[in-house]
Amino acid sequence: MAQIRRIFSGIQPSGIAHLGNYLGAIQRWVQLQDECSSVLYSIVDLHSLTVPQAPLLLRENIRGMVVCLLACGVDPHKSILFQQSQVPHHTELAWLLGCRTPTGWLNRMTQWKSKGATDNRDLVSLGLFAYPVLMSADILLYKATHVPVGDDQLQHLELARDIAKSFNSHYGFTFPDPQPLLGNARRIMSLRNPLQKMSKSDNQELSRINLSDPPDRIRNTVRKAITDSVGEVSYDLTERPAVSNLVAIYAAVTGLSHEDVCTKYQGKQTVDFKDELADVLIEKISPIQKKMMYLERNLEYVDKVLCEGAEKAKELANTNLNEVKQLLGLQ
Repeated sequence: MAQIRRIFSGIQPSGIAHLGNYLGAIQRWVQLQDECSSVLYSIVDLHSLTVPQAPLLLRENIRGMVVCLLACGVDPHKSILFQQSQVPHHTELAWLLGCRTPTGWLNRMTQWKSKGATDNRDLVSLGLFAYPVLMSADILLYKATHVPVGDDQLQHLELARDIAKSFNSHYGFTFPDPQPLLGNARRIMSLRNPLQKMSKSDNQELSRINLSDPPDRIRNTVRKAITDSVGEVSYDLTERPAVSNLVAIYAAVTGLSHEDVCTKYQGKQTVDFKDELADVLIEKISPIQKKMMYLERNLEYVDKVLCEGAEKAKELANTNLNEVKQLLGLQ
């Protein structure tokens, strides 16, 4: 693997994160702070505008996500944490790169094809079509060398790499080729439908565990998680996706392998396994909740982190954007 010189990653402002966000991304973010000296994490609020947003709720969700990230261990002394819209260089670079991005590349994006196929094309926004270019600009603006992603985001990173290669071939080397950091990122599925990702947009409250859920709610949600008619604990994504999802959650929280979890609960019933899974989740989440409560009483500090993070991000962004504008003849 190429040397990690700079990491960039973003997360949409959905308010307080759920377990899937934590185990799939945030936990990895915390680890990466100690593996690289230049790390940028962004609340990508502009991406959230591809669907209608209530302004007051969006403001609340932005701050809520920052509170959650800080409580989970994202350290503003080790990384730059900032709000995307507070660094206007993102949208400016997105336009400059968009002018060189063929629409055919965007038409091939899986998420566009799936959403465009189900929605009325006459009503689908330009933002939904073009947001992968903004995502590419997010990465390339800081000349990131590595991006932690899940397998469902690899296509977006490939687009960023294609855009970088196209720009470099025309104007000379400008952007590094950003590489994926897959690591041990886990895709946590819904507790009501193991074939779908855990999501805050799911109308079924029992489909997810939010990091703000009290212990009794966590225990109830885990107990009501769907399994199957086989009582044993095993890991088989094809034959037993629901139980395998619970095993994956236990493994991610404790650091055990799937095999070790299954060995530990060999001969036990899934109902007993669920009770102990709830125990380890409560033990893991409780300290995070205490930190969240503290931060919610100290929102001035939260706002200060965002303000200082934006200023640090602007310093990097300004240098790199000016380089691009000079190459294009705009300066």
